Amino acid sequence: MVARSATAHVITVDAVEFIRFCYARRRVGWPELYDEMCAVASRGLFRGWGPDELAGHGIRFGLFEMPHLAVTVAEIVAEDRARMKAAAVPPGTRRSPAVA
Repeated sequence: MVARSATAHVITVDAVEFIRFCYARRRVGWPELYDEMCAVASRGLFRGWGPDELAGHGIRFGLFEMPHLAVTVAEIVAEDRARMKAAAVPPGTRRSPAVA
């Protein structure tokens, strides 16, 4: 068994946009979103980029990269959901906690 060296998993701003693009197409969770990401990459639907171009931006679809990709996707989707939820509440309607 060959040990793999620990490499820094860095994704670019464009990679984050790719994840958001895929999530906007199909608002599903993992692993269904992984399937959508693979489909988008295989068809070049995001800026014409395939798996090789996406790998250059930090998105890799291999088995060994999947745990990191799953965590990255979950973080980005959670941030976007929180942002959308905060934007959905009109500023003057937020309630303060009840005081006993």
